[in-house]
Amino acid sequence: QVQLVESGGGLVQAGGSLRLSCAASERIFTEYAMAWFRQAPGKERELVSAINYSGSSTFYAASVRGRFTISRDKTENTMTLQMNSLKPDDTAVYYCASRRHLWYREAIEEWDIWGQGTQVTVSS
Repeated sequence: QVQLVESGGGLVQAGGSLRLSCAASERIFTEYAMAWFRQAPGKERELVSAINYSGSSTFYAASVRGRFTISRDKTENTMTLQMNSLKPDDTAVYYCASRRHLWYREAIEEWDIWGQGTQVTVSS
């Protein structure tokens, strides 16, 4: 069974850092693209960052570029999102996602495997 399990959310002050992790089954790590989405209260779920199957190509939303870093570790079958210089606007539930393809796409409907989400709250 394909599964994604997030961890690492929490409460942090503005300007601080958090590191999110997503543990995945081995097949996801060798064949599928992965991504982080987020959804704030009253807003649509949006793509934050994505990475292709090998880690050689990444995407960042303009709002997080230069502050967040996505990576994947094949030895541990784990994808991470390092979030620095956090802002109150980054407050949301963050979801790990995967799609059954080597490469990522920006459209949310392209992603069909989801984790349960982890809350990130940034206080001002």
